[in-house]
Amino acid sequence: MGVEKISMAFTERKKEGRRALIVYLCAGDPNLEATATAVREMAAAGVDIIELGVPFSDPVADGPVIQAASNRALAAGINLEKILVMVKSLRIQVDIPLILMSYYNPLLQYGLASLAGDLNAAGVDGIIVPDLSLEESAPIREELERVNLAVIPLVAPTTPPQRLQKIAATARGFIYCVSLTGVTGAREGLPTGIAAYLARVREATDLPLGIGFGIGAPEQARLLAPLGDGIIVGSAVVQSYHEKGLEAAVRLVGSLRQVL
Repeated sequence: MGVEKISMAFTERKKEGRRALIVYLCAGDPNLEATATAVREMAAAGVDIIELGVPFSDPVADGPVIQAASNRALAAGINLEKILVMVKSLRIQVDIPLILMSYYNPLLQYGLASLAGDLNAAGVDGIIVPDLSLEESAPIREELERVNLAVIPLVAPTTPPQRLQKIAATARGFIYCVSLTGVTGAREGLPTGIAAYLARVREATDLPLGIGFGIGAPEQARLLAPLGDGIIVGSAVVQSYHEKGLEAAVRLVGSLRQVL
């Protein structure tokens, strides 16, 4: 269902007076069987959308936690082809939207023409490409639009108003609002000026706003939730999973779900 599946996840939470919970997992850390189990457990714990990170050797938008996870997955021989096989098998058991987060190089190496069809066949609903600028995004957007998959753009507090309008005009699914300048990784407290920044994004689009980067604790999620439509948590979950195991990561997810 692609774009519609993503939209439906936000619409259903909005009807309940809640916010969507979006969780990032690095696909293949420590292996794909473990990732598939984690996806099933996270979905059962109330996660609304899961981002599956495609491991890459130079993840410039990511902090040390996700960099380390990416390196572990690469060492295990994980690549985009293997991830798509996993997603296809997961689709029999998991109905929530699944989005790939990938740097552009693995997608170009795969081939954009075949990528769109293979993403669609596997059951992927959309894609986030953190190192792809608006000016260079037309080829992948055109390919994915043919099969109704979302290319979800990122905006930041530093995005100028005119550029924000242009990005919003091309967006599908939701807009990923980076909550701060810098890389991924849990931080304490809320960034200054975030309410005004998210209000600017809200004025530019009718699409849902997903807020991510730096969110690691339920209290942060609770404070940010009224400002957007979804909360995105990555490093905190990846770290909990790696250091304490899946059960601890699922408990963290459950505590986040409760405050949203």
